[in-house]
Amino acid sequence: MNVAILIPARFESSRYPGKPLVVLKGASGVAKPLIQRSYEAAVRVAGASSVHVVTDDLRIADQAAGFGAAVVMTSSECRNGTERCAEALQHLDSTDLVVNLQGDALLTPPGFVEALIEHMRGAVEAQVATPAMRLRSGEVRALQAEEAAGRVGGTTVVADGAGRALYFSKRLVPHLPDGALDGEMSPVRLHVGVYAYRPEALAAYAATPVSELEMLEGLEQLRFLVAGIPIAVVEVETPAFALRELNNPEDVEAIEAALAAAGLE
Repeated sequence: MNVAILIPARFESSRYPGKPLVVLKGASGVAKPLIQRSYEAAVRVAGASSVHVVTDDLRIADQAAGFGAAVVMTSSECRNGTERCAEALQHLDSTDLVVNLQGDALLTPPGFVEALIEHMRGAVEAQVATPAMRLRSGEVRALQAEEAAGRVGGTTVVADGAGRALYFSKRLVPHLPDGALDGEMSPVRLHVGVYAYRPEALAAYAATPVSELEMLEGLEQLRFLVAGIPIAVVEVETPAFALRELNNPEDVEAIEAALAAAGLE
């Protein structure tokens, strides 16, 4: 299977403009821009045929080319990373599977992406897959505090008995009654911002209008569910370090601490 990992990156972020070029220090204090750290996460994945940074911004493209990444330029009209991947696919040859490793998902363990690739190899009927991991109760309490402070701390997902996503939300789902966080592990599953798509699923996505739920939640994957395209949720093992995305400037310190905990230079 020809697997292309695409890293969509845009400069104009409403919450954090210029985010792909934000410099982050690793375990030994080495500073690298976010887009380079995301690229390095992608090249660690076994089973990938190619890795491309996908952007509409020359500043990001120049930075990526500077550290040796292949770059695909796309239109500034793309509204999210999935649309950007759909457009970029037109410039790639003989691609059987596209993996969208979002540009702020630098801490994604390679095994998460490898699990998606393996799932799509075995489940020939699957059109889209994405990973999720069970959160520790302490991590859920931290997300509750972020939510109470008005910040987005992560996206959660609930699935049916066959492992198909029922809903994704920037709120904590499901509801947590008293006692739900008494154990070490919680019933909450954090959605990890990685997707594997068949080319036909990407084409269907690009042809589907933006849905109200997608707009309200600010979650691009809801367009698949509204269109009736199932998303397989692949459960992955919770890593020892905190898995954070760079959503807000306040996240930099926590991500640098996670890079140090993971031993990433």
